[in-house]
Amino acid sequence: MLYNSPATWEAALNKRILFFGMSGLGKTHLSNMLRASGDWFHYSIDYRIGTAYMGEHIKDNLKQEAMRVPFLANLLRTDSIYIGSNITFENLAPLSTYLGKPGNPDLGGLPFAEYARRQELHHRAERNALMDTSHFITRARALYGYTHFVCDSGGSICEVVNPDDPTDALLSELHRHTLMIWIEGSDVHRQTLIDRFRADPKPMCYRMQFLEKNWATYLQENGCTEDQVDPDDFMLFTYARAIDARQARYAAMARNWGIKVSAFDVATCRDAVDIIQMVTAALGKASAPT
Repeated sequence: MLYNSPATWEAALNKRILFFGMSGLGKTHLSNMLRASGDWFHYSIDYRIGTAYMGEHIKDNLKQEAMRVPFLANLLRTDSIYIGSNITFENLAPLSTYLGKPGNPDLGGLPFAEYARRQELHHRAERNALMDTSHFITRARALYGYTHFVCDSGGSICEVVNPDDPTDALLSELHRHTLMIWIEGSDVHRQTLIDRFRADPKPMCYRMQFLEKNWATYLQENGCTEDQVDPDDFMLFTYARAIDARQARYAAMARNWGIKVSAFDVATCRDAVDIIQMVTAALGKASAPT
């Protein structure tokens, strides 16, 4: 690992880390605290996806909706108005809205084939954004003078890598440049995430093999056709299963490529000093003889 002991981590003049895990467990919260200290550059994978790699698709989707309104359509055709997304680190709604949900079009659902196409676009964008990490490490220091670097990865990072393959190109690249840290949730966190998702089912990005299996299972169990699927109900159905599937993949990433911290410990962090100490303790556990 980039830092194989608490001592090497604490002595490092240029600390570089990457947080991964389920959305909602604190990746962006920790990254924001580090950025607020003034010494850390915050590289958001989801923001990079939504601006550099999916921005045109997002804008075209917005324009497509606007073209259904005659008043706006005329203005768009004459370049009289500009339509764009206001995506930020904290508000990724333009990206998730583009991904959409499959099912009944009257409920806002997409045909499954179109949903799958958008999923593949996101997969490609996420891989590209993750591969850009080393570029932004260099850029953050050379251009802005930041001492340290944190990569705030998306929850779907485990969907675009093979954590059990020691030659995985993406993980090899990230492992070479950052200390990869899994924020591990408990059963309590699992239920909290499900309850939160039930209140506001959001589009997600999954591996196609996982997605197609769950789509077929949902149709069979509910005895419905594609255009009868309640998009929100399908998203909740899939999300609960995704948490368990991702847990195993995250665990393999931490075991083979990094370390882990508890979401309970994350919740106690108040500033950059606390985060650095948390990582020190995690490295101590990881390097201790078994």
